[in-house]
Amino acid sequence: MFGKSEDRNDYQNTPRAVAAMARDLPDQFVIPMHSHHRSQLIFGCSGVITVTTVAGSWVVPSLRAVWVPGGVEHEMKTSGRVEMRTVYVDPSACGNLPKGCCVVAVSPLLRELIVAAVRFDNDYPDGGREDRIMSLILDEIRPAPVLPLDLPLPGDRRLLRICQAILEEPSCTTTLSEFGKQTGASQRTLERMFPLETGMTFSKWRQQARLLCGIRMLAEGMAISTVAIDLGYESPSAFSAMFRRALGIAPSEYFQMIDARKIEAL
Repeated sequence: MFGKSEDRNDYQNTPRAVAAMARDLPDQFVIPMHSHHRSQLIFGCSGVITVTTVAGSWVVPSLRAVWVPGGVEHEMKTSGRVEMRTVYVDPSACGNLPKGCCVVAVSPLLRELIVAAVRFDNDYPDGGREDRIMSLILDEIRPAPVLPLDLPLPGDRRLLRICQAILEEPSCTTTLSEFGKQTGASQRTLERMFPLETGMTFSKWRQQARLLCGIRMLAEGMAISTVAIDLGYESPSAFSAMFRRALGIAPSEYFQMIDARKIEAL
């Protein structure tokens, strides 16, 4: 695309500290676990990207981005067709940038800078226009608001077993007491360990899992009513209420807003 390589390995040892790549991916495309020494900002102009590490998952709706530090092994999966734009940053240029994985809001300025950057040759002139744009991208990433679109995974094998069961069947209504009988731990122990391991209570973790799953399903074109039922909610309004509490906006308005921003970017 744009006459440039779509192989991430070609962006790890470029002459400049910042390089950008464009790659379009089909629905349900998986990039297996891998790592590279450069950090990366993964931005999607369309679709949803899910990034998974041993520590958790981050769901990235279109017109948002996820920051992945260098050296972190991660897997990527698409929901819907994804126009992926990636900025690779050498460790020497990562000062004051996030130390861990996170989803960040993308300002209109940052979006346009990234769209422009993917067209630059990897050996763009030092100190020229392209170099200044790349520096401005880093300046825009630093203050970008972090969004609550992550799902931390516990290290404890009993809690991990519970979390995996919920991820496999988000609509399940198994109580923590019932999970305790399956894992050999008391409800009280599990209640105490969930916040220690994930930073969330059990009920909050399950709600977050359903929220992120719902975002992926909506991005694939499923109706809100279908998503609500598949996630175990009694009605579409119950799902919408949870969505609004978490993100401050109804699911229908959320994706309408994203579609409007896509049109503005044309």
